[in-house]
Amino acid sequence: MSSPRSQLASTLHGLDGRSYGNYKQIRGEYRFGPVALFIDRVQVDPFASPSKLRVRVSREDAAFPAELTTSRADRIAVSDFLLRVGNEVLSRLDQRAIILGRPGQEILDRTNVVIDDSGFEARLLVNLPARGRRILGHQAADILTRDLPDLARAMFLHGEWRGDDPSATEANVSRRPVSSSSSLPTFSTSLPTALREHVQLHRDQLELRDRLGEDELLGFIGNGAILPRRSGDSDLPMDADDAVPFRSPESLERTFALSSGRTVTGMALPRGVTVIVGGGYHGKSTILRALERGVYPHIAGDGREWVITEPSATSIRAEDGRAVTGDDISPFINNLPSATDTRFFTTTNASGSTSQAANLVEALEAGAHTLLIDEDTSATNFMIRDDRMRALIPADREPITPFVDRVRPLFARRGVSTVLVAGGSSAFFEVADRVIALDAYVPRDVTTHAHELVGVAAVELEESRSAPDAPGAPDAPGAAEVFSPARGRVPTAKALRPASKTKSAKAKGLSQIQFGKSFIDLGAVAQLVDPQQTSGLAEALEYMAEIFDGQTAVSEALAEIEDMLNAQGVDGLTGNRDHPGHVARPRAQEIAAALNRYRGLRLVD
Repeated sequence: MSSPRSQLASTLHGLDGRSYGNYKQIRGEYRFGPVALFIDRVQVDPFASPSKLRVRVSREDAAFPAELTTSRADRIAVSDFLLRVGNEVLSRLDQRAIILGRPGQEILDRTNVVIDDSGFEARLLVNLPARGRRILGHQAADILTRDLPDLARAMFLHGEWRGDDPSATEANVSRRPVSSSSSLPTFSTSLPTALREHVQLHRDQLELRDRLGEDELLGFIGNGAILPRRSGDSDLPMDADDAVPFRSPESLERTFALSSGRTVTGMALPRGVTVIVGGGYHGKSTILRALERGVYPHIAGDGREWVITEPSATSIRAEDGRAVTGDDISPFINNLPSATDTRFFTTTNASGSTSQAANLVEALEAGAHTLLIDEDTSATNFMIRDDRMRALIPADREPITPFVDRVRPLFARRGVSTVLVAGGSSAFFEVADRVIALDAYVPRDVTTHAHELVGVAAVELEESRSAPDAPGAPDAPGAAEVFSPARGRVPTAKALRPASKTKSAKAKGLSQIQFGKSFIDLGAVAQLVDPQQTSGLAEALEYMAEIFDGQTAVSEALAEIEDMLNAQGVDGLTGNRDHPGHVARPRAQEIAAALNRYRGLRLVD
C-alpha cells in the first residue's frame, strides 16, 4: 500500500532534529498524483553512500507517443533524452542533493532512466540532509515531497511539455542558466520536437552502422564533422570557429541515403589495412580517437554525430607492467632465450612488446574485427624492424615477429582490419590498402604516391599479398600459428571467487575496479568513456563468476553476457534489482579487458 504525500511530509517534519538513523522510518512507497515515489534504501549516516529512491509514472499518465517507446533502441534514445532533461531541471533547481547521473557525449544503455511496458522510471541517489548527525527534516520534506515529484513531472509527463518553451514544462521549475561547459542538450526547438529529433538521429546512426557491415566498411566520417575536442581533459567539441571541419578525400567520399530521408556524405573506410600519416599536430591521432569513440552513438552538437565505426573496433597499445594470463602470443613472440612457451604466456609484469601482443590477441578473443593502433602508444620493436636491423640480427635470433609482417595475413585469414597512425616510419606503406595523409586536419588520399615511394606498383602489390612465399602471406611459413582457430582460454570454476573476497566488485571512478583485495587498472583501456560503464564492468565480473565452471571459455562467457544484454538490457547485468544504482552497458571488449587485467585470474591447465 502506498502512503499519501501528507504522511511523508508529516513524518519528515516530525523527524527534524532527531538522530540520523531515524530516517529509516520513511522507507516505502508514496503517491504524488501521477508520480509514485519509492524509497528503497536509506543511508545509515550522513557520510554513507546516498539513499536509493525511484520515481515512476505509468505509461498512461506519461502519454508518450507509442512509436517512440516500443523498440529497445528507441527506448535507449528516449531514456537518454529524459536523463538530459532531468539533469537540466536539477541544474535549474540548483538541487545538489538529488543525483540522477550525468551523461556524456555518447548515448549509452543505462539504468538511470528506464522505460518498460508499464511505465517510465528514474533511479535516483539522494543525500538526505543533516546537520552533523541530526536530521534536517524540513529540508528533507522539501526534497522528497516537492522537488522529486516536480522532477518526475518535468521528465515524464509528455502531455505537459510546453510546445513554445524548449527548456521547461508546466511543472513549477525555477530558472537558472545552465553552464556552457555542460553536456546537457541545448534545444533549438520545443521539447516534443527535440525528442523526436534525438530519437531519429539515434535511429539513423544505427542504420548507418548496419550499412557499414553490409558494404564491407569499417568506418565512416561525415563531411563537416568537428573532430578536435575543446581541450585534452574535455570531451566537448572545439568551437566551430577554431576547428577545421572534416572533408573526405574525393576518392573515398561516399553518400548514404537513409530510410528517414536523410542523406550523409563523408569518408567511407573499406575493410583492410589503412595507414594515416602526416606531420605532428596535423590531426592524425584526432581521427583515430574519433574512430575509437565512433563505436558509440553521439548526441547532436557533439561534432562526431556522423563518425560511425563498426561496433567491435578495439584500440590496441603497449601497456608496460600489466598482468598477462595464458595468452597465446606465439604469432608475434616466440623462441625466447628462456625457452618460455609463448603459446600459454603468463607474466605479472609484461614489457611493452609482450603487453601489446597480449592486448591484440585478447582483442581477437573478444571478437574484434578492427584494430585501431597509434604509433605513439605502441612498442617500436613490436610494430616494425627495419632492413638494417634484420641484417644485423638474424631472424632466428629475434623472438619478435613485428606487426608489419602480420597485419596483411591477419586480414586475409581472420578478416581483421587495421587502422594505423604512423608519423615516423614508412614500414607499413608496402602492406597498406590505402594511405591517408593529414595536412592541417585536411585529409588526402596518397596511396599511389606512398606505394611508388616503396617501389611497389598497384598490380605488384596485389600479387605480393597473395604469393605463397611472400613475407606474412597466407601460406607463408609461420602464418598458420596466427590464423588457425584460437585455443579458447578456460578460467577455473573459482577464477573470480577468491577466498579473500567478501564484497561485490566496485568501480573506483573511470579507470579502476576494486575486486576483493585486488585493484584492476583500466587506465589504458581507451574506449571506456563513462564511470558508469566501469560500474557495468564490476557487475559483469560478478556475472561471469557465476558462468565460469571450469569448462566455459572466456569467449563463450562474453557471448553469453552479450546475448543477455541484448535481451534484457543493463538491468539483466545487475540481477534486475529494483534499484541497481547508476550503471551503463560496457562492450564485450571492455569486459574482456577488465577480466584480463585481473591479476588473480587462473586458467584450467
